[in-house]
Amino acid sequence: MKSDWKGRKSLEVVLIASNAALYAVVGIATYFGIFTPVFGTVRFWPSVVIPATFSILFSPWIGAVGAAIGIFISDMVVHGNPVLSITVGVTSNFIGFYLIGILARGRLTVLKRISSVGIQAIPLLAAVFLYLSGGLDEVVSSVFLSVAVVVLLVSLGVAHFKRQYSKIIYSSSAGLMVGSAIIGIGLWAYSQFATLPIGVSNAPIIASLVWFLWTYLTEIPFLVFLLPPILYAVVKAMPERVEAEVLVS
Repeated sequence: MKSDWKGRKSLEVVLIASNAALYAVVGIATYFGIFTPVFGTVRFWPSVVIPATFSILFSPWIGAVGAAIGIFISDMVVHGNPVLSITVGVTSNFIGFYLIGILARGRLTVLKRISSVGIQAIPLLAAVFLYLSGGLDEVVSSVFLSVAVVVLLVSLGVAHFKRQYSKIIYSSSAGLMVGSAIIGIGLWAYSQFATLPIGVSNAPIIASLVWFLWTYLTEIPFLVFLLPPILYAVVKAMPERVEAEVLVS
């Protein structure tokens, strides 16, 4: 019994380390222009798929801790501000990816299918509001509105034609939305006391909405398009290694 416990703990440490290393490396590479699509000034963030995969397939704890460590390493390379990373980056990643893993468990219900579509209306309405209020320039607004509409339509199609994916989209969208909100509010709050690495200080409150939307819409496409097929491919290849029931219940 004791050896089994040690074995599980050792496996957990290995999985957390793998998650953190992959997330950090791909995140740093993305920052330097590798692995990322760029439209104007908008750079997308595909590395989000890594901790989401670990959180759903193995456990919320493994996904969250790995994401927190990985983003801290990445932040130290990108901007080198440990206070900002711990208060905003680490916190948002831990909570966001922990929620993704938690929400992915449990049965697929009608409410979850509806929520997987309805939740996409929030960033769409936010993008429309920022465009009409002048909070985003025309190019960025066009990109964000396009992404929000496409994600909404894909979620609607999945809820109807690929129902088993709905729970993944619902959980990843909700978790990412919470994490993005923490980033938006956290960056705004930090800017009231110190200058952000991008040179902004005393940012107006509307900036928190811009940062929330920027984070969510540059990451959600990968969780919608890539995460479900990746999860099912892994389960099919290694059914004995992962918590496959989170995908079939």
